[in-house]
Amino acid sequence: MIGLDKLIELLEHTDRQENLITAILSQQRKADEESYTKVVIKPVLLKQKLNYQLTYHYKNKVTHENVPAGSLCRQVMPLFEQTFRQAQIYTSEADYQILISKKFKVSILKKQATKKPGELTHNRTKRYILDDGTPVPFLVELGIMNAEGKVLAKKYDKFRQINRFLEMVQDVLPHLPADRPLTIIDFGCGKSYLTFALYHYLSIELNRALNIVGLDLKADVIEHCGLLAKKLDYQNLKFLVGDIADYDELERVDMVVTLHACDTATDAALEKAIRWDASVILSVPCCQHELFEQIQQPVLDPLLGHGILKERFSALATDAIRAKLLDLMGYKTQLLEFIDMEHTPKNILIRAVRSESGDRDRLWQEYMVFRDFLGASPYLERACRDLLPMM
Repeated sequence: MIGLDKLIELLEHTDRQENLITAILSQQRKADEESYTKVVIKPVLLKQKLNYQLTYHYKNKVTHENVPAGSLCRQVMPLFEQTFRQAQIYTSEADYQILISKKFKVSILKKQATKKPGELTHNRTKRYILDDGTPVPFLVELGIMNAEGKVLAKKYDKFRQINRFLEMVQDVLPHLPADRPLTIIDFGCGKSYLTFALYHYLSIELNRALNIVGLDLKADVIEHCGLLAKKLDYQNLKFLVGDIADYDELERVDMVVTLHACDTATDAALEKAIRWDASVILSVPCCQHELFEQIQQPVLDPLLGHGILKERFSALATDAIRAKLLDLMGYKTQLLEFIDMEHTPKNILIRAVRSESGDRDRLWQEYMVFRDFLGASPYLERACRDLLPMM
């Protein structure tokens, strides 16, 4: 057994050598649900200077703090003195296990180094909103991460998809109301990977006040999601069994999400969003059959004569029509790649934010020419007839 001075010496040496790979502080001295239960430390580059990022893990949130190199000991020792009795410190020289008794006697066990230095977090080619290596409760519960925060190899595509979705949400944050709690609807939420991700990011990471409703027709899936939300203590996330077209429980919604709602169910969700005057719409369409049966244009026979090409063209034309109609009804619309093409052909996301419509006469003329050229009669136009110029 040795005193705290040896621990101070170790931290100062690690800081001077700049050889820290990661450190994990755990085992609270006194159980306290209001305090953080674990702190993870990693080196990061900020403006090309070495810093240390401390990630504080609470029961239902995670916070971050960056401190400059040279201050590691000064920042970490109070955590040992006040909160934690145990730590794993991994450096390029060795692995260290720290055990501290109730009377502050310190045991430091040194082992051969098991981890190799990697690229610093802020210097990676790709930095995710949710990091691989940092446990996120909903990802652990959904089987995407293990308890240590490592993303499972077979779930990495889903992990990337969740982060891509959150990047798109991050981009539209300035368009959402900042002076009141947000109301968000996820139509056709299914297993709700992205619904949970949205709640975690906005409520826990960003500390936004909000209410989220997930809606789906499958009662067993909704029951499972509801139980998981309760287990995670996501108090303002609820799941309901219901149909998109029939849902009318709310008078105002700030964001509407609809991912892989089949065929005209996407249009039903878009109509709801428009009539709610939603600030943001995020939609990934799926199984688009309506225009496939409607398109009649001899000029396109070389394309339409092949079923697979007609199917893909019909899907693209459907999304182009939806985007133009959203522009006509007061949105600025973008069509974005949701995830890489090799993972799924259903990879286009419609992102629309409430904005000025611009020249509605010109937009309407452009829309009519395109629609009539295809011989189409789109669901969304018929559903929103009272909101369109109809010149």
